[in-house]
This record gives sequence, C-alpha cells and structure tokens, in this order.
Amino acid sequence: MQLIDGKMISEQVKQEIAVEVAEIVAKGGKRPHLAAILVGHDGGSETYVAAKVKACEVCGFKSSLIRYEADVTEEELLAKVRELNDDPDVDGFIVQLPLPKHISEQKVIETIDYRKDVDGFHPINVGRMSIGLPCYVSATPNGIIELLRRYNIETKGKKCVILGRSNIVGKPMASLMMQKRYPGDSTVTVCHSHSADLKEECRKADIIIAALGQPNFVTADMVKDGVVIIDVGTTRVPDATRKSGFKLTGDVKFDEVAEKCSFITPVPGGVGPMTIVSLMKNTLLAGKKEIYK
Repeated sequence: MQLIDGKMISEQVKQEIAVEVAEIVAKGGKRPHLAAILVGHDGGSETYVAAKVKACEVCGFKSSLIRYEADVTEEELLAKVRELNDDPDVDGFIVQLPLPKHISEQKVIETIDYRKDVDGFHPINVGRMSIGLPCYVSATPNGIIELLRRYNIETKGKKCVILGRSNIVGKPMASLMMQKRYPGDSTVTVCHSHSADLKEECRKADIIIAALGQPNFVTADMVKDGVVIIDVGTTRVPDATRKSGFKLTGDVKFDEVAEKCSFITPVPGGVGPMTIVSLMKNTLLAGKKEIYK
C-alpha cells in the first residue's frame, strides 16, 4: 500500500508556480492577482480562505480578500461580482461557498465572468470541460487528476466508481475520468443515494473516488485487493481527545480499507491540499491569459 501524499505534491506544485511567476515578473510581466469574496463567518469557509491567501503568498500572487457580513443583500454581492469582472487588475476571483440562504448561489456563479472563474463553476467552463475543451477545471477534480498523474496511476481501461454526483466533485470527476487522455480513458460508473447494488459496484472497481460526505462509508468488504482509493470526504466528527473538539474524517474507513489498497489518500493531507493548489494553477492560467485571451 502506498500513501498518496497530497500535502507533499501540493508543496511541489506551489514551488513550480512560484518559479514561473518570478520569471514572468522578471521579464516585466504582470503578477497574477486572485481576489476572494467571503460572506459571513462560517468556520470552514474562514479556514479555506485563509489557506488560499497563504498559498497566494507562496506562489508569488497578489491577493485581495473582500468581506461581507451574512446579511449582505444579493444585489450588493452581485454588484461587487460585476465590479471584479470589470477590474483589469484582477485576473481571477472566487466567491466562497456556501452562501447565506437568501442569496442564490447559482445566480452568483452565472454572474461571474467565465474568463475569471478560476473555481471552474460557471456553466461555460463546466460545458467546455465536459467536451474536452480548454477551460478552468473545478479545483477538487483538477487536484485529483494531478495526484493520479504524479503517482503514475494507470487509468486507461480501468473501472472507476465515483461515489456522489455533486456538481462540484462527482459529475466533473466522471467527465474527466472518461476523457480521451491520461489520466482518463476509464470506464466510469457514478453511484449515489438511489443506486442499487452499490457495494457490488464498488467491489468491481479498480479506482474508487469517494465524495459522499458520509464518514467511514466505504468499508473493507466493499473493495477488492489492489484498488486505488481517492477519499474526498472531510466531515468534522466530534472527538473529545482533541483540542479542537473534532477530527476530520473521510468517507473511507481508512484503518480497515488501507491494507487492501495499492494506493490511498489520507484524510487530512490527501485531496484537501490539492484543491487549493488547483485554484493557484487556474489563477496562473488566468494571469497568463492562456485559456481565454
């Protein structure tokens, strides 16, 4: 069993980006600028945004954080999105999700200029990705693809089971794993809450990508020997022995499943760090105007 070290790979990628940014700036080019909008004080969102700002520093990017209280109106938020669309200094920006209930997340996503949508959530980026055109790929699936590539994990002709059908992970992951390229060329099955024979589907899988948000869902009896497991789940489970009062738990029961795997990602330290570094890669592309001129 080999552990897939997302933390190590993410540090490598950030250093690669930093070298490229230094070269761009040395030649008189523009330093890439990522902006983030944070609404309210959700603990998870605060942590993610702080990590993104820190990653920008390591990569040599300029970053801006725009904060609003949870009672901000939808129109006020949309006005700020349009302002960032029109700001020539901002290469890419994100609106951190989730948003308060009175704001339509879909409306916000569709208002973002797809050429600055470094989260890869805009329907134009999603559509381009699904037919294999250059675009900003959403961060978590992009990070998973990078891990598969860096660990030289064979995907061609392999049976890949994806647990979960979210717009952020499950659906784009399925699309990427069936593309005519490496990593890809897999035979993909997407399972969800209404899937029949879910355990049987998993037992046939060469690769399982678990993105359900259900702690310890995948158990040893659900996987075959030699399986590759990518665990996207990060649920806070109460743990009185820890200072924080909780521990991050994946969708896979790691202790009993790991011994059957050829490769497996830990939680934390697997997919999570790659999500942030994928956002950095998209920001570099945006700064270079490499996808959308």
